[in-house]
Amino acid sequence: MSGPFMTLEDVKTGFSLFCVVCGIGTLSMPSNYARAGYVWATLATIFMAAINIYASVCISKLMLIAPKHVKTLGDVGGWVYGTPGRIIMTIAHILACTMSPIMFLILGGQIMTVLFPHTFSDVTWIIFMAISMLPVCLVPTVKESASQAAAGCLGVLLADGIAIYLLLDNVHVPNGVSPPTPEIDLAAVTTAFGSLSLAYAAGTIVPTLQREHSQPERMPRVIVVTLVLVSLCFLLVAVLGDYKIGCQIPGNLLFAISDTNLGFEADRGGIVMSYIFMLLHIVIAFGLVLFPTLFMAERYCLGMHKEEDATYSDAIDLETPKESTDEDRHYDPMVAYAKPGAYVKAAFVRTVIVAICVVIAIVFKDKFSDLLDFVGASATATCCIILPMAFYIKKFYPTLSLAEKVFGVISILVTIVLAIYVTITTGITLFSPTDTNIAFPFCAPSYQHVVFTNRSHYGAP
Repeated sequence: MSGPFMTLEDVKTGFSLFCVVCGIGTLSMPSNYARAGYVWATLATIFMAAINIYASVCISKLMLIAPKHVKTLGDVGGWVYGTPGRIIMTIAHILACTMSPIMFLILGGQIMTVLFPHTFSDVTWIIFMAISMLPVCLVPTVKESASQAAAGCLGVLLADGIAIYLLLDNVHVPNGVSPPTPEIDLAAVTTAFGSLSLAYAAGTIVPTLQREHSQPERMPRVIVVTLVLVSLCFLLVAVLGDYKIGCQIPGNLLFAISDTNLGFEADRGGIVMSYIFMLLHIVIAFGLVLFPTLFMAERYCLGMHKEEDATYSDAIDLETPKESTDEDRHYDPMVAYAKPGAYVKAAFVRTVIVAICVVIAIVFKDKFSDLLDFVGASATATCCIILPMAFYIKKFYPTLSLAEKVFGVISILVTIVLAIYVTITTGITLFSPTDTNIAFPFCAPSYQHVVFTNRSHYGAP
């Protein structure tokens, strides 16, 4: 591949990918360490980073050799495994791309209640958030949102940075006292898998970014560079957010600075700034993450983005790659909206989907953390890790080395086992009552109610 290491278009695409992946998932990174401890949480993060980068590159390479009519993950499934592959992948993809924005709405509503206390309920704020984010969802293509994605990247970095600074500046650990460690068990370690799966949901947006890129053969490099940077951000946020507080860090980093459970009252200005920057990210990322669902809804409900008449001879051969021109491989998504009345119909369908997201967000508004783990372990793991690697191994099997085959199969099997276990455990929690009186659920019972820096309570000298 000739040309510069990263072109301007690559950078813009990387911003969109970064904005989708490095988002609300960062808020739960410290809680993974609070649940599983430093060793297991670090191993889990590195393992999930490796297989997610690999799986995302698998999607990109599959689309490079696929016929021209393959535009979505569902199309990839249909091309590789026929109708069953299309159905399973499409359902998982829609669930992942719809449930994640629902969590954006829930978090946005919680942020607004902190920014504007004693005003409206979180239900009202969720509706307000959806209305404010609707214009972003009506932008026809992701490529037109590159500058917005850059702002979203900056927003999440500043939000996390300010929150961590407030934690480090306000938590004062007395001499002779150390942060409590978690009670590590199988449930604690595996539950971290759910939040990491959601955090690394790169596969949901890769097909969209690749079909809009004028040089799609550059996408594997863009994916690797971007996700390595994201992984470093995850590790940094996780370690800095956990090391002074231990297992008493909340499941959401922002919640740690907005209440007094940790024994301090953070500067109100800092809280507002952190929350506003995260709100900026949510408003922008909402439309990016939801876009694949909108695209598929327009295809199946309105007949837009129809598959072109293409045969498998259009595909690039595995052994002797076919030279492809920009005209052959570059898809212009704006063509579908150029027909009279097409955009108006698409806008209506998109508005209905956002309204459905609002209803679900209101129903599960008190289960944010559990919903995050549930979605990550089920739909996101299926469409971003398990199926892409299975499709890739089937299509590229003759050319893969033995080591890559073994890595792929082991990764698929481990991910399936973890996904089933975490989906069941978090699903039970999601649909059952929760004990809201426990302030620090990741700790041993003796540390679940009072912050560890309280000398008098713990009888410290």
